[in-house]
Amino acid sequence: MNRPPPYFPQNQLSPPDENRYRKFKFVIGGLIFGVSLLLIGLGFGAYYLISWLLSS
Repeated sequence: MNRPPPYFPQNQLSPPDENRYRKFKFVIGGLIFGVSLLLIGLGFGAYYLISWLLSS
């Protein structure tokens, strides 16, 4: 049982995707856009809720 471990190749089996960084930028940009829309919606909702509570 004194044998070396099996060989695992260190390089990728498939070539790297050339559009990987572009896809990553689109995903991050979409997440930032969605989170900003959510925060703006929460701000408007809080504003209208507070104004509705104070007017009655």
